[in-house]
Amino acid sequence: MKKSLLLILFLSFFCANYAQDKINQSLKIELDSIMKSDQLLREYVSVKSETRKEEIIKEAGYANDPSFKNRIWLIMKTQDSINLIKIEKIITEFGYPGKTLVGEPTNVAAFYVIQHSSEIAQYLPLIEQAAKKGEISFTRFAMMKDRYLTQQGKEQIYGTQIQGKLRTNPETNRKEFFYYFSPMEDPSKVNKRRKKAGFETTIEEYAKEMDVEYKVYTLDEIKKMN
Repeated sequence: MKKSLLLILFLSFFCANYAQDKINQSLKIELDSIMKSDQLLREYVSVKSETRKEEIIKEAGYANDPSFKNRIWLIMKTQDSINLIKIEKIITEFGYPGKTLVGEPTNVAAFYVIQHSSEIAQYLPLIEQAAKKGEISFTRFAMMKDRYLTQQGKEQIYGTQIQGKLRTNPETNRKEFFYYFSPMEDPSKVNKRRKKAGFETTIEEYAKEMDVEYKVYTLDEIKKMN
């Protein structure tokens, strides 16, 4: 019994070390840095805590830049372009840098950069292949597929994409920013598709998390909305 237990412990230790040896540590460090630069400014835009905002400004190296708040979207766009160049080089050399190569959560770094770029159409098949191989979660592919369809002016499938636009509030007659779920294919079955894809929340639960009213719109209704 003791010998069997020792054998199990040895095999577990051997497998864990073997898996760790397979990880490309230098690539992992590079991708972690890329992912941080991708997410940090986006956190600044979304976070409500002023204390955290100040921490992000310092962390990003803009503590002494009084124009930062006015330039944040330009800074973000520039950083996205730099990150995409880096990711494209990595993909050319290694293919998609997934779980086997760099471990988790580093395996989503390339996904985020592509998701925030204008090159989704080019890399969507690669993301789908990586998802089918288990190198990233299939939900990531679902999110990118939805974004691609939305950008093409088509109905999304999994209900992951929320958009915003300026419209005139009929009650106040003032221009307001309005957030809504992008039109989706057969909304009555969206939760079945979400579950099959691996999402843990229904569309209604996701709407509450995002603090956006879940209401079904058609493509025509969105086009007519001023």
